[in-house]
Amino acid sequence: MPELAKAYEPQQVEDRLYKKWQDSGLFRANPKSSKKPYSIVMPPPNITGKLTLGHVLNNTIQDILARKARMEGKEVLWLPGTDHAGLATQTAVEKHIRATEKKTRHDFTRDEFVERIWKWKEEFGGIITQQLRKIGCSCDWSRERFTLDQDYARAVQEVFVKLHQEGLIYRGTRMVNWCPGSLTAISDEEVIPTKQKGFLYYVKYELVPLSGGPDYLLSGSPKATGGDPMTSTLEVTAAALGGAFISTDAPLGASDLGLENFLVVATTRPETIMADVALAVKPGGKWAHLIGRKVIRPLHRTEIPIIADEAVEEGFGTGVLKVTPAHDKTDYEIGKRHKLEFRDILTPNGKINDPDEHDAAELHGTDRFDARKRSAELLSERGLLLKEEPYENTVGFSERANVPIEPRLSEQWFMKYPNIPEALALLRDGHVKFHPAHWTKTYEHWLGNIQDWCISRQVWWGHRIPVWYRIVWTDDKKVYGEERLCQIESPGEGWTQDPDSLDTWFSSWLWAYETMRTEDGTRQKFYPTSALVTGPDIIFLWVARMLIAGLHFKPNGDKSESGGPGYLLPGSSRFSGTTGSDQPSEISNAKTLEANLAFKDVYFTGLIRDKQGRKLSKSLGNSPDPLDLIAKYGADGLRFGLVRIAPQGADIRFDEKQIEEGRNFCNKLWNICRFRTMQGPVDPNAEPFKHKRSIFADELLDRLHYLLEGDRNALTALDQFNFSEGASQLYDFVWNEFASRYVEAAKSDFAQADSATREGTLATFDYVLSHVLRLLHPFAPFVTEELWCELGFRPNSLQLALWPTKSPRSKMWSPRAREIYSTADTGRQLRGEVKLPSNQKVPFFLVAKGDPLTDDQKAVLAAFLNASEIQVLAVPPTNPGPKTFTQLGDLYLPSTGLVDPAVEKDRLTKDLAKVEKDLDQTRKKLGDANMLAKAPPAKIEEWRKLEVSLAEKEKSLRESLGKLG
Repeated sequence: MPELAKAYEPQQVEDRLYKKWQDSGLFRANPKSSKKPYSIVMPPPNITGKLTLGHVLNNTIQDILARKARMEGKEVLWLPGTDHAGLATQTAVEKHIRATEKKTRHDFTRDEFVERIWKWKEEFGGIITQQLRKIGCSCDWSRERFTLDQDYARAVQEVFVKLHQEGLIYRGTRMVNWCPGSLTAISDEEVIPTKQKGFLYYVKYELVPLSGGPDYLLSGSPKATGGDPMTSTLEVTAAALGGAFISTDAPLGASDLGLENFLVVATTRPETIMADVALAVKPGGKWAHLIGRKVIRPLHRTEIPIIADEAVEEGFGTGVLKVTPAHDKTDYEIGKRHKLEFRDILTPNGKINDPDEHDAAELHGTDRFDARKRSAELLSERGLLLKEEPYENTVGFSERANVPIEPRLSEQWFMKYPNIPEALALLRDGHVKFHPAHWTKTYEHWLGNIQDWCISRQVWWGHRIPVWYRIVWTDDKKVYGEERLCQIESPGEGWTQDPDSLDTWFSSWLWAYETMRTEDGTRQKFYPTSALVTGPDIIFLWVARMLIAGLHFKPNGDKSESGGPGYLLPGSSRFSGTTGSDQPSEISNAKTLEANLAFKDVYFTGLIRDKQGRKLSKSLGNSPDPLDLIAKYGADGLRFGLVRIAPQGADIRFDEKQIEEGRNFCNKLWNICRFRTMQGPVDPNAEPFKHKRSIFADELLDRLHYLLEGDRNALTALDQFNFSEGASQLYDFVWNEFASRYVEAAKSDFAQADSATREGTLATFDYVLSHVLRLLHPFAPFVTEELWCELGFRPNSLQLALWPTKSPRSKMWSPRAREIYSTADTGRQLRGEVKLPSNQKVPFFLVAKGDPLTDDQKAVLAAFLNASEIQVLAVPPTNPGPKTFTQLGDLYLPSTGLVDPAVEKDRLTKDLAKVEKDLDQTRKKLGDANMLAKAPPAKIEEWRKLEVSLAEKEKSLRESLGKLG
C-alpha cells in the first residue's frame, strides 16, 4: 500500500469529493425506499444572504444529523431552499439600483420592479447555497425549493383564502411596528434593540384648578399631608418629583404659577406631547390623590384627565406617565382599557401631522427628530420644561432601513391563531421535544399570551394578498370600493388587487410540509420531519407557527374515523388552554396527530459571540468570513472546531484558535493513518480478538468500548443532541488514547519483526481506525472520506458504511497499560517541574509495587519518558534525586548533575502543601459522622484508601525535604 501524502491538503480534496458525492446521487432521497425515513428541512436562508458562522454552525449540525442517519440505514431527506425575504430583498435591490442607476423603485411600475428583483435573484440569489456546499452540506439539491416557486406561492395564497373563509383572517386597525424608512409594517424579528443616548425631559403639566380656590394637592402639599404645614415643604415636593432640583426663581412663563400647581412628567419624546390624551398614575401610589383631576397638555393645549393604571412604573422619572395610545405599545393597551382617544400625529414617513390652528402649529410637517428638539425649545420658552438630563435607553431600529421604528396604529391584515390548546399540549405531552428543554417555557409563555399576527406588509416583492376590491370612481378618481372578494384569481374587469404583500413568515410557516408537495409520495414518506435545527430567537416567528400549521392544515390528512376537525375529545381540559397537568392529553386520534406534526425534535443553537462576549458584526470588525477560515483551515477544521465549542443551550465564545485546533485535529488523524500505511496494507475486515494482543491493544479496545457504550458515551451524547460533548469525547479518544498513547506504544511492536503481538497490534489499529473514521464522518466528512477510501475500507464511500453502535471489551484486559500511561504522564510532569528539557535523555529509577514490568513494558515506558534507561529497584536508591509518586511505584531521577537543589526544594515544598491540604480534607470527611451516614460504603472505602496513600506521600515528601537540608 502506498504511503499517504505527508500532509493533509483540504483544498485538493474538498471540491473533488463533493462533486463525487453529488454525481453518485448519495444525497438524493428515494420516497419509494423501504428504509425508515429521516428528514430535515433546512431553515431557508434569505436570498440576500452570504455565509456566516451562524450558518456554518446551524448547517453543520443538520449535516451531522443527516450523515449519521444515512449510516444508521435510514432513508434521508435533507431538503434545502431559500426564502424570498420580502423587505430584505426589496431593500437590497433598491439599494443596488440607486447606486448603479440613481433610481428608486418608484421610478418603475410594480411589475417592472418585481421583474428587476427576479433578475437580481437569478444572478445573486444562489450565492448562499453555493457557499453551503463548501462546508459539505449533504442536501438533496435536486429538491431545492424557493418560497416564491410557482406551486409554493399558490399554496400560500390558498392558505390565506382558507383562513379568511374560516374567519381567522381579518382587516383591522391595530398597533404595529412601523418603519418610516421602508414605509411598511415589520415583524418583531426585524426590530433591532439599539442603545441610544438622548435626553429625559421633565415637562410641567398645569393642573386645572378645582372650583373654590388654588390647587395644593401635590405630594407634600398641605391638603395631601392632612393639613400639617410642617410637612408641606418645597423639599418634600422635590423628592416626590424624582429628586429634581427645583429653583424657587425658575421661570414660570405666562401662567405665573408656582410649582405646586403643576404635575411633572419625564419623557424621552416631547414631540409626541400633542398626541397625549391622559396622564396615568399608579393606583394607590404617591400620586393617587390626583386621580380624576385634569391637567392642561403643554403643546396644543387642551384639558386631559389623570387616570389610574397598573402599567405605570413609579420608579421611572416622576412616576407619572404621559399616555399617547397611538404612538406607544404600552399606552395603546392603556388607551384600550380606558376607552381613550387614539390621537395620531405622525405621518407614515415620520413627520408631524397636526395641521390645526394651535399653539404648536409650527411643528406640523417637521421631521420627528427636528420636532423633538423644537418641542423642547417651545416648552423651555414657556417655562414648562423643568429640566433635561442625559439619558440612555434602548430604541428599536428597523433592521433594513436602520432608522428608529414607530409603534403606529395602522390598518393591516391580521390573523387569529388556531389550535392554540393543541399546540401547547405538543411539548407538554412529549410529542415534540426541545433541546435544550428550557426553551419550552419560552414557547409556552408566548402561546399563553399570544396576540393576533399582523400578516400584511407594504412591499412589492413577495406573496401578494389575494383580496380584490371593486373599483369605484369618486371625483374622477379611481378608489377602492367597499365591496371586496378574497380569492386567488381576479374577479375580472373593474376589480383591483390589494397592494400589500404577506409577511415573509406567512410563507415560511408552511415550509415543513409544503416543500414536499410532489407527485412521488415525498410528503407521505418524509413528513412529519424528524428534526429542526434553528435559533431560539425565532421560536415564535417560525417554530411555533409551523407546529400550528401542521395541526390546523393536516397536510397528511385526517386519520380519524369521523374525519372531524379537532384532535381533542369533547370536554378535554386542554380546550381551556391551561398547561402543566401531569395527566396524558386526550387525543381523539393519535394517528392524525402523529401524521401531521411539523417535526419531533427541535435543536436550538446558541449565539456566536467574540471572546469579549459581543455579538459578531461587520461594524465591530469581529465577524470573520467563513470562506476565509475554510481557505486557511479547511472545511472540516472549521466544522469540527466550531461544533466542539458549541455546548447545548449556551452561547459560543468564538476564538479562531479553536478553528486552528480543528485543523490540527484533522492533521493528527491524517498522521495516524499515514503512520499505519507505513506498516503495511490495511485490513478492512480486521478482527483483533482473533489475534494475540499486547496490553496496549487491549487498553485501546477497552477505551473504544467505553466511547461507544460507557455511562457517558459519544453515541448517547449525539442521540441527546449534545454535539459538543460528542465531539469532545471523540477528540479526546483520537488525540490522547489513540495518537498520544497507542501509536507510541505500538512502535515497540512494529520495531520487532518477530513480535508475538505484532499482528494483534495491526488488527487493533485497523479495527479502531474503521470505527473512528465512521464516528468522525458526520463531523468532518472530507478528511474521513479521503482516508476511508485511501486506506481501502469498504464500501467505497463512508456514507454507505454502517454507524458503529458497540464494541466488546477484551477478556484479557488488565489495568497495567493504563498504569504505564499514568506513570509516563507523571514522569513527564516531574521533568517539567525540575526544568529538564524534554528532548534530553536521562535515566529513571522505579521502586515498583505490584507485578513486575516486562521488558516490553519497560521499553514502552522508557519511550514515553524519553529515558536512556529505566532501572527497576526493590528499595529506594541510596542517594535519591527528585521523586514523584506513580501508580507503578515511586519514580526517581538521578541525584547529581541534573537538578538545581533550590528548584527541587521549592517543588517538594509545594507538593507537600498540597498533600497536607488533601489529607486534612479527607480526614475531616472520615471524621464527620453525618457525612459518613449519608455516603455510600464504596465512597467511604475510597476515602480510607486515599487517606493511607496521602499519609504515605506526606511522609515520603518530608523525608525528601529533610535530605535537602
